[in-house]
Amino acid sequence: MAGCGRPDQPTDARRVFRYNQPESLTSLDPAFSNRQANIWAVTQLYNGLVELDSALQPVPSVARSYDVSADGKQYTFRLRPDVRFHDAEVFAGGKGRRVTAPDFVYSFRRLLDKTTASPGGWIFRGKVLENAAGEPADTCFKALNDSTLRVYLKEPFIPFLGILAMPYAYVVPREAVEKYGKDFRAHPVGTGPFRFREWDEGNAIIYHRNPTYWKHDARGQKLPYLDAVQISFIQDRKTEFLTFQQGKLDFLSGIRAGSRDLILHPDGTVRADFRGKFRLEKTPYLNTEYLGFQLDATNLRGEAANPALRDKRVRQALNYALNKPELIAYFLNNVGVPGISGFVPSSLPSYSAKLVPGYSYQPAKARALLQAAGYGPARPLTLHLSTLVERKEVCEYLQKNWADVGVQVAIDINQGGAQQEMVDNGRAAFFTKSWLGDYPDAENYLALFYSKNFAPAGPNKTHFQSAAYDQLYERANLEQDVAKRYELYRQMDRIVVDECPVIALYYDEVVRLTQNNIRGLAPNPMNQLVLERVRKE
Repeated sequence: MAGCGRPDQPTDARRVFRYNQPESLTSLDPAFSNRQANIWAVTQLYNGLVELDSALQPVPSVARSYDVSADGKQYTFRLRPDVRFHDAEVFAGGKGRRVTAPDFVYSFRRLLDKTTASPGGWIFRGKVLENAAGEPADTCFKALNDSTLRVYLKEPFIPFLGILAMPYAYVVPREAVEKYGKDFRAHPVGTGPFRFREWDEGNAIIYHRNPTYWKHDARGQKLPYLDAVQISFIQDRKTEFLTFQQGKLDFLSGIRAGSRDLILHPDGTVRADFRGKFRLEKTPYLNTEYLGFQLDATNLRGEAANPALRDKRVRQALNYALNKPELIAYFLNNVGVPGISGFVPSSLPSYSAKLVPGYSYQPAKARALLQAAGYGPARPLTLHLSTLVERKEVCEYLQKNWADVGVQVAIDINQGGAQQEMVDNGRAAFFTKSWLGDYPDAENYLALFYSKNFAPAGPNKTHFQSAAYDQLYERANLEQDVAKRYELYRQMDRIVVDECPVIALYYDEVVRLTQNNIRGLAPNPMNQLVLERVRKE
């Protein structure tokens, strides 16, 4: 990077942060930030009205302040006067202009525009003010003046600020979108700490420091500290780890099974060969790994239509049969928290294993429940579990647990797209799945069991429905008192535990490896990558 001879090219390689992106990156347009690769890349280029602090609480960003009306339906944001878009050819004289409230109106409406085809329109649909046809109203986003934006909701929605911190809600300039059209994906113009320089697809992306970035540190020094960011695309995990060992990458996230066994003892501690060579950090992750049961037989065919799984006692028995702590210890090097509570992961503040007790390892209780449901040696239960190749080893362990209580489970390995299609369309009776939180509120997890959210249009993959649950869910979305809302969340999670439409296997943790000379790169349960305060020493 230092030898290209361009006047604006960084000259100090020590201030270039290098990370790898093994999964494909499809767009640098925030409207398409629906996968981690895209999210990490656009986070360096853009900002939103608010952002999440280290405690995952929304705090002002481009908005210098905001307030919420007493009825919870109006959000008013006052913008900072010093936020500018990156210098780019789309602006007069190539100089980035000031960000105004109409820019946010444009960016939000663009998410909802069918011609954009963004997967992010859901952050506003069903939440903002609607017209008679049930579509977002023309007046749901309003620029009161250049520095004041107001958003109108149809009813209170407590996690709304957390949603506005998502990359989908980052601000983009109309000029760039109109000039580049679909190619805006590879010609990003944002407001963030770094600005786009080059994308050699499949090989590398390069960002340079934004000299007009509006943020400063506590001592008044302009951010970011780094000169540049370089993203590589090494797909092979072993090669990626070797490259990190050679010091050619500054950071790795989410080490896979082969490297995990190489680096960690089964108890999760670092092996002697690697101790001190880099920093290893393990932190809770907003991800619940689970098994799902399809409770709606409409689209089930053949063996999948077996009615056994629609018997709550059978589902509970399958849950009691699993030794989740042993699974975490022997197969995941103690990376993860056993799923001994409800569906809400342990990293969220409303989580309480005490107030939402789940399923511990009780094989005798599993056998008794199976017997009560009419299954045993004289009438054995045979099932099929649909999964992906990367979960095969874990599923084989579960298979042995179930065999110990007399249940024979065949493992069906599917390609990712086929598995997703089967689950979304209700054709998988029993399946592995994970839910990675979109925003740090339990509502995002509990929405998976709301009857109006049936897949494929919504996240309710199991087609679970309960009038009592729906009532609690709707009450929680209106409840502005945090303690009362958390209690409603726990009541819902207790229903999920009792009815058992899913088995919470474990609440994930993320493992990050960082070179010893990196400072300011803090992990968090959202597994965000925020580089504006990172230093290399």
